Amino acid sequence: MSNRAKLFLPVVFFLGMLGLLLYGLGRNPGEVPSALLNRALPAFSKPDLLDPARTVSVDDLRGGVFLVNVWATWCPPCHVEHPYLVEISGREPDVTFVGVNYKDDVEAARTFLAERGNPFKINIADVDGRLGVDLGVAGAPETFLIDATGTIRYKHVGVIDNRVWQETFVPLLAELR
Repeated sequence: MSNRAKLFLPVVFFLGMLGLLLYGLGRNPGEVPSALLNRALPAFSKPDLLDPARTVSVDDLRGGVFLVNVWATWCPPCHVEHPYLVEISGREPDVTFVGVNYKDDVEAARTFLAERGNPFKINIADVDGRLGVDLGVAGAPETFLIDATGTIRYKHVGVIDNRVWQETFVPLLAELR
């Protein structure tokens, strides 16, 4: 390779890195594609967080619109999101809020809900994290919108706040109703 050609290598490398940077800046890191989108909710059978004698299964999440929120007491963003979930669960009577307590201490989770309010009509204890793995959860909080047939229609990674609710969930819920 000639000395002149070697002078252009840094320029080519710089342009390549600039292209990758611009590609990355155009993407929303909160939008994680899910292989389960538009597919049935995976089969599961887990104990109810508040009533361990009761088992919750995939069959309990059919026949309506469900918002499935994966959360944990060890998750700081979940603490931020929780008061808003309590607020909106009271305003959305035709949406069933489901909590999946992910890889957490069951007693800590029960205390958390007792002290801070419980937005969930169904509470699932996923102590071993197997349901989270089946859902493709990378961390908490993650939220799934499930239609009446038990099909996953949307996955949100991160905190749900008023902006996310109004801009994303409200239009999606209007479509599902």
